[in-house]
Amino acid sequence: MVKLPNLTRRRATIEDAEKVGAVCSQVVEETAKDSHGPRKDKHKIKFPFKRILGTKDGANTAANTVSQPAPEVILSFEENLSQNQLAKASRQLIMREDAIFGQRTDQNSAGEDEIVKERDQLQRDYEMFQVRLWMVIHATFQDKSGEGDSEALHSAVTSIMQEEEQDKRWLEPAEGLQVPEWRPRKCLMEHNLLLQKIVNVRIKKAEEEVNGADNLSTNLMKQVFKIGKRVQADLLKVVNNVKQCYPEDLDVCNVYARLYHEAFSRRLREFAQTSLDVKDCSYLLLWVNSYYPTDVLKHEELKKHIDSESPGALLSDEDLKPLEDQYLSHGEAKVRDWLANALKTEQKRWISGVWPELIDDYYISLIAVDVIELVAPLAEETLTILGDRVKAQRLQCQLETFLMSYKKALEEFSKGHHETTKAVLKANLVSIEQFREFVDKSETPFKDQTRTNCLSILADLRDHCYSYFLCPIHKELKVHYRKLWTTPWFAAKQGVPVELLGILGGDVYEFRDLKPVCKEDLLGQLHIEVMAKYVKRLLKRKMKLRDREQQEAAANLLCEDSKKLSALFTSMGSRNSWLDNVVFQLAEVIRLQDPGAIQLEVVTLARAHPDLSENHVLALLYLKANLSTSEVRRIRESLTENRGTLESCPGHAFFAKALVLDSSFGRCGGQTLFYVNRWRKETLSRITAALHPPCCLNFYISMQMCSLYKIVVK
Repeated sequence: MVKLPNLTRRRATIEDAEKVGAVCSQVVEETAKDSHGPRKDKHKIKFPFKRILGTKDGANTAANTVSQPAPEVILSFEENLSQNQLAKASRQLIMREDAIFGQRTDQNSAGEDEIVKERDQLQRDYEMFQVRLWMVIHATFQDKSGEGDSEALHSAVTSIMQEEEQDKRWLEPAEGLQVPEWRPRKCLMEHNLLLQKIVNVRIKKAEEEVNGADNLSTNLMKQVFKIGKRVQADLLKVVNNVKQCYPEDLDVCNVYARLYHEAFSRRLREFAQTSLDVKDCSYLLLWVNSYYPTDVLKHEELKKHIDSESPGALLSDEDLKPLEDQYLSHGEAKVRDWLANALKTEQKRWISGVWPELIDDYYISLIAVDVIELVAPLAEETLTILGDRVKAQRLQCQLETFLMSYKKALEEFSKGHHETTKAVLKANLVSIEQFREFVDKSETPFKDQTRTNCLSILADLRDHCYSYFLCPIHKELKVHYRKLWTTPWFAAKQGVPVELLGILGGDVYEFRDLKPVCKEDLLGQLHIEVMAKYVKRLLKRKMKLRDREQQEAAANLLCEDSKKLSALFTSMGSRNSWLDNVVFQLAEVIRLQDPGAIQLEVVTLARAHPDLSENHVLALLYLKANLSTSEVRRIRESLTENRGTLESCPGHAFFAKALVLDSSFGRCGGQTLFYVNRWRKETLSRITAALHPPCCLNFYISMQMCSLYKIVVK
């Protein structure tokens, strides 16, 4: 017989497992050997609580009613303990406990010494049982665990639940019954504490036991990887093997998930509070925001059993913010340097006279491709590492700064006299279009304001390039614009000059080496500007249509010119067919004679083009000499009344490009201009003799001309 350690009369704890483990194993082995021979010193125990045991005269009731092929072998407590049948061993202990403590002390016929011995033996057996229980629980994650270990674990968990029920029964004992000093045993609480210790040890040993991190460059990255892999592997084992051993109400999967989350979080917090380089900082954030939430908590086999939202973040905001600031600061500096170098390289090519690359018969620039290939992957990486679109938007602000520098550089280059200027601008129109597509993508992490600013910069730069190509065309067409909608021109009824159409058709050849989509956009812009010039000449107040016949003739001429211009631009590639409707609606206003119908048509025109102003309407009505002042006022008032609802209507902006003089200047007619010119001549004649030398006179004249210009505009 092996002598047990001198244990005081107290409940065995988890710490006793290490002290008693070796001795307990030896006791169990010797007990198993003795079970084959004669059994000595067996205590005779009376079982008064038959309702609890479910027996009658020591025989199983079910056995009396159901015929069995072989009688059930009833093992002793020591045999159940040695075979890890802890549920049966627990029931035996509970029956003995009920037998010893289930009678009032004044009714117990046994001697006091015998009772004390029985209680001492029961306490020692409980301590042996609890050591064996913790040993089984501790072996949960052993690599060689099999079906037998699962049965032992299931039996251990069942015994814990039995002990919990026994604790509840002793909370309100019957009168006169003495509560055992080891009650309540709180096995479930001790079990949870043991699980916490098991998890902490496994997290600590993961850095030594887990393989597969050889390709990682730093020691911290290897440690974090190994811990994360252990968390994933252990939780998978819990779901696949351990979960079936526990009752559903214990929710053991989420218990383990919480314990591993807390242990992993503590370890990462230790790493975060040290001085980290950018690589380690990025890898730590990657596990916190991507790998752990996605590959662990939302793993295909785990997400059905684990509440992925309950554990929360691995690091608090207080620990995360310094890491995020460090990562973003480094990322901003890196992006800024990349973009600056890309622009500097491109500028050198412009200035050195290198012609852009010609692919598929049109010029291209690679600056947009280079920048997007740098920025786009970094944007995706930042979103993955930080796990927050708003935080990731911080890096994209560098693109706005780059685009401003790019715009300034290209505008400065276009002002110089370079042989390659046109080719460079054509190539950069392609890059501008690529930038716009990239910025406009909804999945790209841009702040709304940053996106708006970038698109505005690109639109201004595109318009600058368009102006470089289109301004010479308008300058060439200026002499033909001046003929439109004058009295001699209208009397000749020749329509839009043939020379104007010829110039437009000839200039298209210059854009043959422009990318088709950019060419289409450029010619569409030219279409809009030419039509705006045409309408502006119509509203110039150079003539009046005095009767219905003249107004119908003007409306027909307006429609014919619109068809000619539309046919020309459509053949060149413009898709702005909506411009035809603008001219047709203007022609309809000129054609109509009924003031009510004119009023309705004006409101319809304003609904289609919200930038139609009161000055445009008055200049258009100025052509209709047969309209009275009161009729014009009513039409204008109708437009003003409907302005609030019209501004919210979607439509094409057109009339903003065809500005007309203020209506007050138009109503005063040539009289205002007469007085302005007379005042200018009188002023100049008075100061001519007083100012010397001539340079002062020239300066003063220039100042006066500027003042006169402001007066005319106002």
